[in-house]
Amino acid sequence: MRIAFITPTRNRPEHLGRMLQSLAAQSRPPDQVIVIDASDESNLDAARHPDGLHVDAVRWTEAPSSALQRNAGITRLRDDIALVCFFDDDQELHPDAVENMLLFWESAPADVVAASFNEATYTDQRTLFWRRLGLGALLGLYSREPGRVAPSGWHALYGKVNRDTVCEWLSSKALVVRRNLLDTFQFDPFFEGYSYLEDLEFTYGLSRHGRLMIVADARFDHHQPPRGADFDWRDFGRMEVRNRLYFVRKHGLSVPRCYLGLLIRLGMTLCEALFKLNRSAWHRALGNAEELTAKHAKNAKKD
Repeated sequence: MRIAFITPTRNRPEHLGRMLQSLAAQSRPPDQVIVIDASDESNLDAARHPDGLHVDAVRWTEAPSSALQRNAGITRLRDDIALVCFFDDDQELHPDAVENMLLFWESAPADVVAASFNEATYTDQRTLFWRRLGLGALLGLYSREPGRVAPSGWHALYGKVNRDTVCEWLSSKALVVRRNLLDTFQFDPFFEGYSYLEDLEFTYGLSRHGRLMIVADARFDHHQPPRGADFDWRDFGRMEVRNRLYFVRKHGLSVPRCYLGLLIRLGMTLCEALFKLNRSAWHRALGNAEELTAKHAKNAKKD
């Protein structure tokens, strides 16, 4: 089976170069590599493509959007590609990762529609202890089972696995999808810019048509850089509310449970802002409150 990698990137030449080196070092290299570059100045020369790795470089001149850049990559796929991997630029594959992923697909049942590489460097740093409480599960706000999506629209993280594992959603940072499905399923252009929750929406839709799995032996390391001082936490707070409600409504989940979850999220962010004097949390909470108020006003006007 032939596999292509699609990577959206912006202003991270060192990360991109390291990622491409890891592709070139594979025991079974990918058959096609597509980079959709939205950088202010092209990353592609700075990345210095490794020997033996052909990179189809595409300059993205529209507003940066991980979702739309991935969709643009789909249009560049060769006809002989059977599997497509969406892979972020701040990651490195272990040397046998592609080989092990292809071994999985060679014997995968026909009802498996997508699979994820296994994040070897994952550490659980969550502080939202309420997610693990029985009350949250009882109310349908959050599942204590990794990789599941609750009626509220909240998704349980799955982290690192020790065996091949079935999930209801997968992250798009290291996601392999059957090529033929991409004629029907692409990333929703609603998720613009930072594209928060675009992977949840995309893969949850796929899960209605077949199984999603994490392949334990296909490992990668994630080197996620910290968010810069210019990161707009207020805008992210608005996006948290807007994108979650969009996902819930699109897939027919529980809007009341979603609002309850959003209010709990807002309360916990406010606690972090007040008790830890966290300025970023304050701006995030403000964005949450603004979007919740705007949604409430819009719904009241409809009524």
